[in-house]
Amino acid sequence: MKPFFILCCSSLFIFSQDEYAGLRHRMVERQIKARGVRDQKVLEAMMTVPRHLFVPKEHRSSAYQDRPLPIGHGQTISQPYIVGFMTEAVAPDHGDKVLEIGTGSGYQAAVLAEIVKEVYTLEIIRELGSTAKERLNILGYTNINAKVSDGYHGWVEHGPFDAIVVTAAAKEIPQPLIDQLAEGGTMIIPVGPQFSVQNLVLVNKSNGAIKTKKLLAVRFVPFTRD
Repeated sequence: MKPFFILCCSSLFIFSQDEYAGLRHRMVERQIKARGVRDQKVLEAMMTVPRHLFVPKEHRSSAYQDRPLPIGHGQTISQPYIVGFMTEAVAPDHGDKVLEIGTGSGYQAAVLAEIVKEVYTLEIIRELGSTAKERLNILGYTNINAKVSDGYHGWVEHGPFDAIVVTAAAKEIPQPLIDQLAEGGTMIIPVGPQFSVQNLVLVNKSNGAIKTKKLLAVRFVPFTRD
């Protein structure tokens, strides 16, 4: 099994996938597949990505539990089921170009990168964005492009995108993201009031028209602006 590398305390440590493989398998089978996620590409991606390397060391023992975990700066890594649900909802395919708003620790970007051709991910909190970019580079993800930026405006020069995944709750769907969604593309975004129950909304663009559908009640951290 190919080892993963991560920098810690100015030294290079090697983590073997085998140590956590059983926990990842149980996570996928019991928390994700059993609850209705069926896309094999999504299941395989989540079986592959070492979630324990995307959480702070003090929470590593809880990395494969079905709950969000703090990653610092008032942000969280989403629970595995929600990551699987949102990924499946945008129907990612191998040739797709995907935009993610809210890099966080980089976990959702890594899951997408296992499936699609290119991932562009934006994080407004500089410390999180810089750390996530370094982590993703160390783990060998050459198809992820990360930048510290206000996600409201998207990443115009690299659009349009086949899919957009937003991992923070907005009061309304940002128009720049709708504009950067490709024809036939899909976006998933939590919409609703801060620090309350929101709706996970699926957005489809077809013939220039936008259709939205509420999928699930969720709680996400607020969409942060500059």
